[in-house]
Amino acid sequence: MSTLITPQTDARMANIIDKVRGGERLNLEDGVYLYGSNDLLTIGQLANEVNQRKNGNKVYFIENMSLYFTNVCEAHCAFCNFRKDDGEEGAYTLSGQEMVDYVKQHIHPGVREFHIVGGHNDKVPFQYYVDSLKALNEAFPQVTLKAYTAAEIDFFTRISGLSIREVLEELRAAGLQSLTGGGAEILSDQYRKKMRVNKANVEEYLEVHRTAHQLGMKTHTTMLYGSIESHEDRVRHMLQIRDLQDETNGFMVFIPLSMQPKNKNAGIMRRNSAYEDLKTIAISRLMLDNFDHIKAYFINIGAQLTQVALSFGASDVHGTILKERISHAAGALTPEGLTREELIWLVKGAGKVPVERDTFYNEIKVYE
Repeated sequence: MSTLITPQTDARMANIIDKVRGGERLNLEDGVYLYGSNDLLTIGQLANEVNQRKNGNKVYFIENMSLYFTNVCEAHCAFCNFRKDDGEEGAYTLSGQEMVDYVKQHIHPGVREFHIVGGHNDKVPFQYYVDSLKALNEAFPQVTLKAYTAAEIDFFTRISGLSIREVLEELRAAGLQSLTGGGAEILSDQYRKKMRVNKANVEEYLEVHRTAHQLGMKTHTTMLYGSIESHEDRVRHMLQIRDLQDETNGFMVFIPLSMQPKNKNAGIMRRNSAYEDLKTIAISRLMLDNFDHIKAYFINIGAQLTQVALSFGASDVHGTILKERISHAAGALTPEGLTREELIWLVKGAGKVPVERDTFYNEIKVYE
C-alpha cells in the first residue's frame, strides 16, 4: 500500500487510516472527526484507495434524459426554486402525450434512461402519474424508466389511499424500473421542520426504499448538504442509509448533492466551497462501505471539480442529462448537460477508464 501524501497525522487520523485499510467500519465519531479535519489530502487518498478496491480505475456514466412532467407542488421546501403553485405564472403539468412529443424532439439513439421527477401536484389524481409512465413506456420501450423520489411515492399514497407497496406495484405495471434518489435532503426530522420539508419524513423516506428493495427494485439515494445541518447531521444521514443497505442491499449509488443558492448571482460565500464538496464526497466513500458507487454530480459541483472528485472516491459522473431544471431553477451555474464525448473526455482527463453503463450498472461499453 502506498504511503500517505501527508504522513504527519495525529493519533486519531492514524487510527482511522488503520481502520480503513483493515476493512473496519467507521463510526459516527470517526465521520465527525473527518469533517473537522483539515487534512483533505489524507481523507481523499483513503477514499481513493477504497474506491480503487471496489472499482479499479473504472468510472461510470449513462446516456440519459431528465424529464419533468409538472412543477406544481403542494410542498414549500425552503431550498426549492423549482416549484410553482397551480395557476401561478410558469406553472405547468404535461400530459403523457405532450411528454412523448417533447422526447421525440430531443431524444437520440443512445439514450438508455429517463430520469423523471417533479412536483407533488395534488390537482391531478394518482392515475395521472401512472398514465404518464405508461405513455413513455409504450412510446420508448427500450428506455429504462427511473422515476419519482421516495417523497413522491409517499405523496402518491396520500392522494390514492393505497399503501407504499400497492403504489409501487401499480407504477411497476406501468413501466417503472427504479426510483430516483431525491427527497432525502438531510435525514433529520429537526432539519426537515426548520427547512419546511413538509413531505415524507425520515422514516417514510426509508420505508419507501425498503419496500422497493423488498419488491426487487434497485434504487438510488441522495444527501442535500450545505445549508443549516451540522457535520454530525450529515454523518447520521449516511449511517441511516448504511443501515438500510445492510438490511436490503438495494441501493446502487449514493449521491451527495451540493446545495445551490436560489439566485444565480449569489456570491461565493452563499455556495459550498470546492474543499467542502470534495471532503463530503470522500467521507461518503469512507462511511458507506456497503455501497459500490459514490456519484460526483457535475450539475451541482461543476465539470472540473467532478474530474478532481474521481481521485477522492467518486466512481460515477451521472450522465448526459440533456436539460436539468431543478438545480438550475435555483442558482446552479454549471452546464445543463454534457455529451457522451465530453463525459469520456472528462473521465480520461482524470487518468480513469470511462465505462458507459445502463441504469443498473451493467457495462455497455468500456472506452479504453
